This record gives sequence, structure tokens and C-alpha cells, in this order.
Amino acid sequence: MTGTITSVTSAPTAHGHRARIALRTVQVLLALFFAVASALPKLIAHPSAVESFDRIGWGSTGMYTIGVLELAGAVALLIPVLQSVAAIALSALMVGAFIVQLTVFDGQYAATPVILMVPLTLIAWARRGHNAELLRLVRRRA
Repeated sequence: MTGTITSVTSAPTAHGHRARIALRTVQVLLALFFAVASALPKLIAHPSAVESFDRIGWGSTGMYTIGVLELAGAVALLIPVLQSVAAIALSALMVGAFIVQLTVFDGQYAATPVILMVPLTLIAWARRGHNAELLRLVRRRA
């Protein structure tokens, strides 16, 4: 009987552990995407990024600003107390990217920011417990 109880009670724990690992894997993959595939071309002024931001009308200042925000968000996705806030901030950037894709680039890559918002929203919700801890830290410093 104890064996049955142990296996029944350990199943949710094993499932929860796998879910945490899967979520962490998604966070790492998104952090790599935002740092390497998205922020890096902006921060090194890759010609494609320069052209895009010139077309938007934001120039190099906008390009570097967005690149720094994406890199900061990528790093923050890996810091437990910042994970939820980072996912929310990166989602906000993706809303902006979606609007720019629709209005400036005729929707050519508009699906990309929408697709990225799905796992970011999941991370923001799943890691929301860290927000109270972050708020306590901020209040303590103020």
C-alpha cells in the first residue's frame, strides 16, 4: 500500500519537475535568441539592422537602444527575481515590433513577434511569484 501511495504522490512532483525544466529550457532558448539573433546585429550595426532602422526613421540611436533593451531582457530572463518582469518587458517590445512590422514593413515578418509573445507570456505568468520578491527588494532600497 505504501508503494502505491508513494508512486501516486511522487507523480505530480515528477511532472512539476519536468515542467520547471521545460520552462527553464524555453527561457534559456529565448534569452539566446534575444541576445544573439536579435540584439547582437543591432549592437554591431549589421547592415540589415542599420537599413531596417533607417527605414523606420529611428536611425542608429533607435537601433542601439532597442539592441540594449533586448540584451538586458535576455540577461534578465536568466535571473530568477527578474524573470517575470523581463518577460513582460520583452513582450512589450514585441508589441512594438509587431506594430512596426505592420505599418512600416507591410506585415512581412509580423508573425515573428506574435510567436515570441506566446512563450514570453507563459514565462511572465509562471514566474509571477518572483514579482513580490522583486517589489520587496525595491521597497527595501527606497
